Amino acid sequence: MSKNKDFWGGVMLILIGAGAVIIARDYHFGSVLRMGPGFFPTILGVILIMFGLAIMIKGLIKGEKIRGLVSWRALILLSLSLILFGILIERAGLIPALAALIFCSAYASKEFKLLEVLLLVGVLILISVSLFVWGLGLPFTLIKSFMG
Repeated sequence: MSKNKDFWGGVMLILIGAGAVIIARDYHFGSVLRMGPGFFPTILGVILIMFGLAIMIKGLIKGEKIRGLVSWRALILLSLSLILFGILIERAGLIPALAALIFCSAYASKEFKLLEVLLLVGVLILISVSLFVWGLGLPFTLIKSFMG
């Protein structure tokens, strides 16, 4: 059980879903027609718990073991990319934050190719800005000016 990847994947989904439900319990739930701020996180949390249970049960039945070692490089760089995004979104703007997130995340892979990643950064930034800023009208600063 301790080396079963589906079991632990299911446990992770259950914990995340339970965390969402616990945090959302302090918010007004509302109804389907008049959703409160707690509606979406509660429903999403319950769905994650159900998926987690299904995956965990599948893992217990199947019994497939985890193979290989933990990639410390990926673990550190993926965590760092999220931290960089959080810091840069406020200080530098959406475009530099996305560039750092995508570049650092891609660098976590041993198959990193600079040209491909630069192309990916450009395409994903264009899609993100088009969708979130222009399409949905979210008030993100694209690039902050560092001049006085």
